[in-house]
Amino acid sequence: MAGSGKRVGLLVTCLVDLIRPSVGFAAVKLLERAGCVVEVPQQSCCGQPAFNSGDRATARAIAEQVIAAFEHCDYIVAPSGSCAGQARVHYPELFEGDPNWQPRADAFAAKTYELTQFLVGLLGVTSTEARCDGAATYHDSCSSLRDCGVREEPRKLLGSVEGLTLRELSDGETCCGFGGTFCVKYPDISNAMVTKKAANVAATDADMLLGGDLGCLMNIAGKLAREGRVIAVRHVAEVLAGQLDQPPIGAAAKPEERSEATEASR
Repeated sequence: MAGSGKRVGLLVTCLVDLIRPSVGFAAVKLLERAGCVVEVPQQSCCGQPAFNSGDRATARAIAEQVIAAFEHCDYIVAPSGSCAGQARVHYPELFEGDPNWQPRADAFAAKTYELTQFLVGLLGVTSTEARCDGAATYHDSCSSLRDCGVREEPRKLLGSVEGLTLRELSDGETCCGFGGTFCVKYPDISNAMVTKKAANVAATDADMLLGGDLGCLMNIAGKLAREGRVIAVRHVAEVLAGQLDQPPIGAAAKPEERSEATEASR
Protein backbone atom coordinates (compact mmCIF):
# COMPACT_ATOMS: atom_id res chain seq x y z
CA MET A 1 0.00 0.00 0.00
CA ALA A 2 1.12 3.56 -0.72
CA GLY A 3 1.32 4.54 2.93
CA SER A 4 2.79 1.28 4.16
CA GLY A 5 5.10 1.85 7.12
CA LYS A 6 4.67 5.62 7.19
CA ARG A 7 4.32 6.85 10.77
CA VAL A 8 1.77 9.65 10.73
CA GLY A 9 1.09 11.91 13.68
CA LEU A 10 -2.52 13.14 13.67
CA LEU A 11 -2.83 16.78 14.67
CA VAL A 12 -6.40 16.42 15.86
CA THR A 13 -7.13 20.19 16.27
CA CYS A 14 -8.99 21.83 19.13
CA LEU A 15 -12.34 22.07 17.38
CA VAL A 16 -12.34 18.43 16.33
CA ASP A 17 -11.36 17.32 19.82
CA LEU A 18 -13.94 19.45 21.61
CA ILE A 19 -16.79 19.75 19.09
CA ARG A 20 -16.64 16.98 16.47
CA PRO A 21 -14.48 13.99 17.49
CA SER A 22 -16.03 11.94 14.67
CA VAL A 23 -13.83 13.90 12.24
CA GLY A 24 -10.72 12.68 14.03
CA PHE A 25 -11.90 9.06 13.95
CA ALA A 26 -12.72 9.42 10.24
CA ALA A 27 -9.24 10.80 9.57
CA VAL A 28 -7.64 7.86 11.37
CA LYS A 29 -9.75 5.43 9.35
CA LEU A 30 -8.70 7.04 6.06
CA LEU A 31 -5.02 7.08 6.97
CA GLU A 32 -4.99 3.50 8.24
CA ARG A 33 -6.90 2.33 5.18
CA ALA A 34 -4.10 3.86 3.10
CA GLY A 35 -1.55 1.81 5.02
CA CYS A 36 -0.25 4.39 7.49
CA VAL A 37 0.57 3.77 11.13
CA VAL A 38 -1.27 6.54 12.96
CA GLU A 39 -0.17 8.05 16.24
CA VAL A 40 -1.99 10.69 18.26
CA PRO A 41 0.64 12.34 20.47
CA GLN A 42 -0.43 14.35 23.50
CA GLN A 43 -1.31 17.77 22.14
CA SER A 44 -3.19 21.00 22.57
CA CYS A 45 -3.82 24.02 20.33
CA CYS A 46 -1.56 24.69 17.35
CA GLY A 47 -1.25 28.31 18.50
CA GLN A 48 -3.12 29.97 15.67
CA PRO A 49 -5.53 32.08 17.80
CA ALA A 50 -2.58 33.63 19.64
CA PHE A 51 -0.66 34.11 16.40
CA ASN A 52 -3.58 35.82 14.67
CA SER A 53 -4.09 38.07 17.68
CA GLY A 54 -0.48 39.25 17.55
CA ASP A 55 0.67 37.36 20.64
CA ARG A 56 3.80 35.91 19.11
CA ALA A 57 5.34 34.92 22.45
CA THR A 58 2.42 32.65 23.33
CA ALA A 59 2.18 31.34 19.76
CA ARG A 60 5.85 30.45 19.83
CA ALA A 61 5.61 28.72 23.22
CA ILE A 62 2.73 26.60 21.93
CA ALA A 63 4.54 25.84 18.68
CA GLU A 64 7.55 24.58 20.61
CA GLN A 65 5.31 22.09 22.44
CA VAL A 66 3.69 20.90 19.21
CA ILE A 67 7.00 20.47 17.39
CA ALA A 68 8.51 18.54 20.30
CA ALA A 69 5.47 16.23 20.51
CA PHE A 70 5.34 15.39 16.80
CA GLU A 71 8.82 15.68 15.32
CA HIS A 72 9.55 11.95 15.72
CA CYS A 73 6.76 11.23 13.18
CA ASP A 74 7.47 10.79 9.48
CA TYR A 75 4.56 13.12 8.66
CA ILE A 76 2.08 15.32 10.51
CA VAL A 77 -1.45 15.38 9.13
CA ALA A 78 -4.37 17.59 10.19
CA PRO A 79 -8.03 17.37 9.13
CA SER A 80 -7.89 21.15 8.86
CA GLY A 81 -6.26 23.46 6.35
CA SER A 82 -6.21 26.12 9.04
CA CYS A 83 -4.05 24.22 11.53
CA ALA A 84 -1.93 22.64 8.80
CA GLY A 85 -1.37 26.10 7.33
CA GLN A 86 -0.31 27.46 10.71
CA ALA A 87 2.40 24.81 10.95
CA ARG A 88 3.46 24.87 7.29
CA VAL A 89 3.62 28.63 6.81
CA HIS A 90 3.73 30.38 10.15
CA TYR A 91 5.83 28.15 12.40
CA PRO A 92 8.97 28.99 10.38
CA GLU A 93 8.10 32.70 10.71
CA LEU A 94 7.92 32.40 14.49
CA PHE A 95 11.44 31.00 14.74
CA GLU A 96 13.17 32.93 11.98
CA GLY A 97 16.80 33.53 12.88
CA ASP A 98 16.80 31.20 15.89
CA PRO A 99 19.70 28.79 15.32
CA ASN A 100 18.20 26.16 17.62
CA TRP A 101 14.53 26.27 16.68
CA GLN A 102 14.37 27.43 13.07
CA PRO A 103 15.79 24.17 11.64
CA ARG A 104 13.28 22.20 13.72
CA ALA A 105 10.39 24.45 12.65
CA ASP A 106 11.42 24.25 8.99
CA ALA A 107 11.64 20.45 9.11
CA PHE A 108 8.29 20.25 10.88
CA ALA A 109 6.63 22.51 8.32
CA ALA A 110 8.01 20.48 5.42
CA LYS A 111 6.32 17.27 6.61
CA THR A 112 2.97 18.74 7.66
CA TYR A 113 -0.07 18.31 5.41
CA GLU A 114 -3.80 18.83 5.29
CA LEU A 115 -5.59 15.45 5.24
CA THR A 116 -6.79 15.28 1.62
CA GLN A 117 -3.54 16.86 0.43
CA PHE A 118 -1.61 14.06 2.11
CA LEU A 119 -3.88 11.28 0.83
CA VAL A 120 -3.87 12.44 -2.78
CA GLY A 121 -0.55 14.26 -3.15
CA LEU A 122 1.72 12.06 -1.02
CA LEU A 123 0.03 8.67 -1.08
CA GLY A 124 -1.67 8.81 -4.47
CA VAL A 125 -5.05 7.73 -3.10
CA THR A 126 -7.72 7.98 -5.79
CA SER A 127 -10.68 6.22 -4.20
CA THR A 128 -11.97 5.79 -0.67
CA GLU A 129 -14.62 3.17 -1.54
CA ALA A 130 -17.31 5.23 0.18
CA ARG A 131 -20.96 5.75 -0.66
CA CYS A 132 -23.13 8.80 0.01
CA ASP A 133 -26.33 9.35 -1.95
CA GLY A 134 -27.24 12.92 -2.84
CA ALA A 135 -25.84 16.20 -4.13
CA ALA A 136 -23.16 18.14 -2.30
CA THR A 137 -21.28 21.39 -2.67
CA TYR A 138 -17.82 22.10 -1.30
CA HIS A 139 -16.52 25.10 0.64
CA ASP A 140 -12.80 25.86 0.22
CA SER A 141 -11.47 27.45 3.39
CA CYS A 142 -9.10 30.39 3.09
CA SER A 143 -6.24 28.56 4.82
CA SER A 144 -6.62 25.41 2.73
CA LEU A 145 -6.52 27.44 -0.46
CA ARG A 146 -3.93 30.06 0.37
CA ASP A 147 -1.64 28.49 2.93
CA CYS A 148 -1.77 24.86 1.80
CA GLY A 149 -2.70 25.18 -1.88
CA VAL A 150 -5.47 22.61 -1.49
CA ARG A 151 -8.34 22.67 -3.98
CA GLU A 152 -8.44 19.70 -6.32
CA GLU A 153 -7.54 17.03 -3.76
CA PRO A 154 -10.88 16.86 -1.91
CA ARG A 155 -12.75 17.02 -5.20
CA LYS A 156 -10.78 14.09 -6.61
CA LEU A 157 -11.63 11.97 -3.60
CA LEU A 158 -15.27 13.04 -3.54
CA GLY A 159 -15.51 12.18 -7.21
CA SER A 160 -14.94 8.55 -6.25
CA VAL A 161 -17.79 8.47 -3.71
CA GLU A 162 -20.55 6.30 -5.12
CA GLY A 163 -23.93 8.03 -5.38
CA LEU A 164 -22.56 11.54 -4.75
CA THR A 165 -22.96 14.43 -7.19
CA LEU A 166 -20.70 17.44 -6.58
CA ARG A 167 -21.93 20.91 -7.49
CA GLU A 168 -19.54 23.85 -7.53
CA LEU A 169 -20.19 26.79 -5.25
CA SER A 170 -20.45 30.26 -6.78
CA ASP A 171 -17.78 32.67 -5.50
CA GLY A 172 -16.24 29.69 -3.75
CA GLU A 173 -12.89 31.31 -2.98
CA THR A 174 -14.45 34.03 -0.83
CA CYS A 175 -14.13 33.78 2.97
CA CYS A 176 -17.15 32.59 4.95
CA GLY A 177 -16.51 35.19 7.67
CA PHE A 178 -15.32 32.85 10.41
CA GLY A 179 -11.61 33.56 10.50
CA GLY A 180 -11.14 32.36 14.07
CA THR A 181 -11.08 35.47 16.26
CA PHE A 182 -12.20 37.63 13.31
CA CYS A 183 -15.85 36.65 13.79
CA VAL A 184 -15.64 37.70 17.45
CA LYS A 185 -13.88 41.00 16.83
CA TYR A 186 -15.95 42.00 13.79
CA PRO A 187 -19.36 40.27 14.16
CA ASP A 188 -21.26 42.55 11.78
CA ILE A 189 -18.75 42.09 8.96
CA SER A 190 -18.56 38.37 9.67
CA ASN A 191 -22.35 38.05 9.54
CA ALA A 192 -22.52 39.87 6.21
CA MET A 193 -19.92 37.52 4.78
CA VAL A 194 -21.56 34.32 5.99
CA THR A 195 -24.95 35.58 4.77
CA LYS A 196 -23.57 35.71 1.22
CA LYS A 197 -21.90 32.34 1.63
CA ALA A 198 -25.11 30.70 2.88
CA ALA A 199 -27.06 32.16 -0.06
CA ASN A 200 -24.52 30.72 -2.51
CA VAL A 201 -24.72 27.33 -0.80
CA ALA A 202 -28.51 27.35 -1.03
CA ALA A 203 -28.34 28.39 -4.70
CA THR A 204 -26.62 25.12 -5.61
CA ASP A 205 -29.74 23.24 -4.44
CA ALA A 206 -27.40 20.69 -2.86
CA ASP A 207 -28.47 18.42 -0.01
CA MET A 208 -25.16 18.76 1.73
CA LEU A 209 -22.32 21.22 2.33
CA LEU A 210 -18.85 19.72 2.77
CA GLY A 211 -15.54 21.26 3.72
CA GLY A 212 -12.19 20.58 5.33
CA ASP A 213 -12.20 23.11 8.18
CA LEU A 214 -14.56 22.65 11.09
CA GLY A 215 -14.58 26.34 12.04
CA CYS A 216 -15.91 27.34 8.64
CA LEU A 217 -18.44 24.52 8.65
CA MET A 218 -19.76 25.45 12.10
CA ASN A 219 -20.08 29.08 11.03
CA ILE A 220 -21.98 28.30 7.82
CA ALA A 221 -24.10 25.59 9.47
CA GLY A 222 -25.20 28.08 12.11
CA LYS A 223 -26.23 30.61 9.50
CA LEU A 224 -28.09 28.05 7.41
CA ALA A 225 -29.97 26.89 10.51
CA ARG A 226 -30.92 30.42 11.54
CA GLU A 227 -32.29 31.00 8.05
CA GLY A 228 -34.33 27.79 8.25
CA ARG A 229 -32.45 26.08 5.41
CA VAL A 230 -32.35 22.29 5.62
CA ILE A 231 -28.87 21.52 4.30
CA ALA A 232 -26.71 18.92 6.04
CA VAL A 233 -23.21 20.16 6.86
CA ARG A 234 -20.37 17.68 7.28
CA HIS A 235 -16.60 17.50 7.28
CA VAL A 236 -15.26 15.92 4.11
CA ALA A 237 -13.42 13.22 6.10
CA GLU A 238 -16.70 11.85 7.45
CA VAL A 239 -18.06 11.32 3.95
CA LEU A 240 -14.83 9.88 2.56
CA ALA A 241 -14.59 7.44 5.46
CA GLY A 242 -18.24 6.45 5.16
CA GLN A 243 -18.87 7.51 8.74
CA LEU A 244 -22.24 9.21 8.54
CA ASP A 245 -23.82 7.86 11.70
CA GLN A 246 -23.37 11.18 13.53
CA PRO A 247 -25.96 13.94 12.95
CA PRO A 248 -24.79 16.74 10.64
CA ILE A 249 -22.89 19.62 12.22
CA GLY A 250 -25.25 21.71 14.31
CA ALA A 251 -28.11 19.24 14.04
CA ALA A 252 -29.70 17.76 17.14
CA ALA A 253 -29.23 14.07 17.80
CA LYS A 254 -32.32 11.89 17.54
CA PRO A 255 -33.84 10.87 20.90
CA GLU A 256 -32.57 7.32 20.60
CA GLU A 257 -29.04 8.59 19.78
CA ARG A 258 -29.05 10.84 22.86
CA SER A 259 -30.13 7.89 25.00
CA GLU A 260 -27.31 5.73 23.62
CA ALA A 261 -24.76 8.49 24.23
CA THR A 262 -25.97 8.96 27.80
CA GLU A 263 -25.82 5.23 28.47
CA ALA A 264 -22.32 4.99 27.00
CA SER A 265 -21.03 7.77 29.26
CA ARG A 266 -22.09 5.95 32.44
